[in-house]
Amino acid sequence: MLNIADHHVIWGKTDQSRRSRGNGGSAWNPLTAHILDTAACTGRLWDRYLTHGMRLRLAEAFGAGDDETARTTVMFLAGLHDLGKGSGCFLRTFGTGIRDDPGLRGPELAAWRILADSVRLPRDGHPDGKVNARHEHITAAYLPRLLGCGCDNCGDNGNEASGLHSVALLLGGHHGHIPSIDTVHRAAGAVAFEQWEPVYQPLIAEAAALLGVTLSDLPDLVRPERPSVLPMFTGLVILSDWIASSDDHFTYRRLGDPPAHWWSQSQHQAEAATAKLALDRWRPQDRTWHNLFPGTKPRPFQAAALAALPTSGPAMVIVESDTGSGKTRLAFAIAHHLARTCGHQGLFMAMPTRAATNQAAGELASFIEHSTDYPTASNLSVVHSAAGASDLVHQLIDASTTLHQNALGSLPDSIAAATADSSERGRVALDPWYLRRCLGLVSTFGIGTVDQVVLVPQPAQHWTLRFLGLAGKTVIIDEAHAYELFQHEMLGAAVEWLADAGASIVVLSATLPTSVRETLVDAWCRGRQVTLKDTARPGPIAVVDQHGTVRRTGSAKSSEGQEPRVRTEVRLQPLPDPKALATRLLREASDGGVTAVIRNRVESAVELHRTLIDQSTLHGWREAEIVLLHGRLMSRDRLPVESRLLGALGPGRDRSLPNPSRPHRLLVVATQIVEQSLDIDFDAVYSDLAPIDLLIQRRGRLHRHALNRRPRWCQEPVLNVFWQPDTSLLPVVEPSDEALGRPRGNRDGYVYAPFTLAASWHALARRTDETGRAVIGAEENSTLIHEVYGPAVPLPGTLGQLLTRTRASWQASLTNAQNEAVARPLRPYGRRGRTRVTAIDLASGSAHGGGKHDGAPGIAALSRLGEPSTEYLALYLQDRERLTYDPQGHLLADTRYHPRDTRERRQQQKDFLLNTLATPTSWFNARRLPPPNAWPRIDRPALRYRPTALFDPTTGSCVSGPHGISYSPSEGLSR
Repeated sequence: MLNIADHHVIWGKTDQSRRSRGNGGSAWNPLTAHILDTAACTGRLWDRYLTHGMRLRLAEAFGAGDDETARTTVMFLAGLHDLGKGSGCFLRTFGTGIRDDPGLRGPELAAWRILADSVRLPRDGHPDGKVNARHEHITAAYLPRLLGCGCDNCGDNGNEASGLHSVALLLGGHHGHIPSIDTVHRAAGAVAFEQWEPVYQPLIAEAAALLGVTLSDLPDLVRPERPSVLPMFTGLVILSDWIASSDDHFTYRRLGDPPAHWWSQSQHQAEAATAKLALDRWRPQDRTWHNLFPGTKPRPFQAAALAALPTSGPAMVIVESDTGSGKTRLAFAIAHHLARTCGHQGLFMAMPTRAATNQAAGELASFIEHSTDYPTASNLSVVHSAAGASDLVHQLIDASTTLHQNALGSLPDSIAAATADSSERGRVALDPWYLRRCLGLVSTFGIGTVDQVVLVPQPAQHWTLRFLGLAGKTVIIDEAHAYELFQHEMLGAAVEWLADAGASIVVLSATLPTSVRETLVDAWCRGRQVTLKDTARPGPIAVVDQHGTVRRTGSAKSSEGQEPRVRTEVRLQPLPDPKALATRLLREASDGGVTAVIRNRVESAVELHRTLIDQSTLHGWREAEIVLLHGRLMSRDRLPVESRLLGALGPGRDRSLPNPSRPHRLLVVATQIVEQSLDIDFDAVYSDLAPIDLLIQRRGRLHRHALNRRPRWCQEPVLNVFWQPDTSLLPVVEPSDEALGRPRGNRDGYVYAPFTLAASWHALARRTDETGRAVIGAEENSTLIHEVYGPAVPLPGTLGQLLTRTRASWQASLTNAQNEAVARPLRPYGRRGRTRVTAIDLASGSAHGGGKHDGAPGIAALSRLGEPSTEYLALYLQDRERLTYDPQGHLLADTRYHPRDTRERRQQQKDFLLNTLATPTSWFNARRLPPPNAWPRIDRPALRYRPTALFDPTTGSCVSGPHGISYSPSEGLSR
């Protein structure tokens, strides 16, 4: 019989995929092998992925400032994350994975037990199963003692190695939640330590010898005190463990082979895995503006911003400029500069909506190609809940497959158009691995919804992996004015963490309330632990360096010295009824013109669209010339509309010419989705009364692309704002309430705070002439914002009463949001900015959820305070057997089981995402509809654990699932 060390018989992985046995290998992998695989992955990530700044922080915590010592120490500690698998609690679970495999639970288990008995591996100390613990918590319980801590809790009366206890807690969180001290203490009681210590010690000694670690140095060497090091280390362990656990990259080791041979295999396979996944730092080449954005030159405000950037060190940059002025390109250029001067690992761009993310991803892909040299392959990850439904994502995945097959052909035109210097361009692709939970943020380049950044400071499951992904990047926060108070507070906490880690922040906005600007700048300085030094010089661009010194600069003028956008005429008009408005719109653009009507509510958008369709024939319009777009359309129906609008109303491929695809006339009825999401240009814009910051944003879709030719009737940009007057000619902004004597109301008050509607009306009305018209330029944005959101100014009469009453309600809601915002986030230096967070403070659990409206109320991590919704798959029931994605019955739904990462599985998941609907939770409560777990289950392999609603293809009514709702491909979800 082979001479096998006792600890080599501890299994770490079983062959759930049957891949190892299919290749003639073992049914299980020794724990030691997985420890070495994880350590090797950590070493490769240290070399390829971590930035210089991240390594400096880890060197301070794990190597007394020495990079190589820290690298080896972190590799060793990361490898020991699964030490607790050496316990009866874990070993008794052999063959009990999620896949049904009688072979593992039968003969393979029997063979392993015989081997375990032959080396006298300790038996389960609690065969009745009453005492149990998770293996990661057992690691947290005993690792300090095994690595040399001499405190009372470790069974000695010597000195406490507090750093080892901190690291043990962090390793105990490698499955997503860092455990509490109580959890760790309970785990200690589940293991007969005296029996297992003789097994643990040679395992640890063997790993230390292979990696070159001196165990006696660890108690004094390991001192993770800087707050950002704590989640950074845990995230690195999780990432290394996930890579090392993949059967795609790592093979099972053979018992009897020398451990040195195992270690050699681990290093080779870790190198191949990180290369295949393109886990690399961004290495941008020296580029001019023209190189990065061919055919353009920087506007003065863009050039001024770049000139104000520090020559070394991270920075926060706040850019306030009107929509369409070039903020996005400036942000990319800033990220390029910071990557070259600071060595940032990549960039992540946070967008307000999924639609905005999908659109901007193509522009980011083009920038990546022009900022790196061929044949560099860079991952661009699109990060939001429906990313897998995006055609761009699948094109990137296909490009990744092509690259790995060494057939380096041209990328699809939809990713980036060919340019004159295409021979020098880099490559952009996406490995499907990055579609998994939280991994999108780990990709060198990423773009997603702002939710990803908002969740950074909240202890949701795997939040440390999310933090690792952003800690070395330039994080761009787009449309910063568009977020609610809760999100701004969460962003402030996130900025603190990222600043402490050495990341950079770029904030883009048309204009920011002073309070928001101050929140973000103060957060940067707290994270950097510096005092703000502000010269108070005016300018729309603020650069705050690593020492807290503010430099302001910039002009919103174009390269010709003129404002990039002419002044806009704003017309306040009483809201007409749908029929009158439809007649006006159809007549006005009958001879040409592209008009947008932006409604605050889906219901009012649908009603107007129906009315327009009813009147279209009478006025000589075709239905195809009238478009409806809102968020209650499933992606299968909404994405083609967005694509059509982008192609027809976007800037076109050649930005130096008018878009040749622009239609002669078009009417678009939409909700807020167009104000932040799509780079499209309208000749005329009508809007419901909305908060002033959103009206400014809606104005940005008016005459956005200056090259387009306009019909005579809309040569000048005019924003028409509809409001509901009451009998005293003040705006109706509150919902009806019979008890308060308000029989007539405005349901828009459920969408936006009535005060912000009333104050925005007042800010515009006081600027209008007797005809209700005002002319407003971009230079007035800040003033308008301050008038609405700044300190209250008492006004006499009924207007003053309206503002006072609604302001009190608004402030109460802000207080509630503030309380929610204070309760949830972790802050690196505490709420007062002076007390460092410790590993103990990072403890979390299932009550904190995973960032998807799960967990306990008041505790769970949230990306926004808006009403939660229930997501489910929507299919059409054609007959008893056939389920389809479309009501016509042409697209048969694939409900079979497909293994992960196969092309069939990816296509299936894409189709499922395209047919996913989200229903507000209040709909269920109001109509007493059952929650998803009470819906009928569909007996199909891919649907057994997925909430699914079936709709009648003829009527659109729900026939299985949440009864009382209907869906129309043209009008969306309704009740």
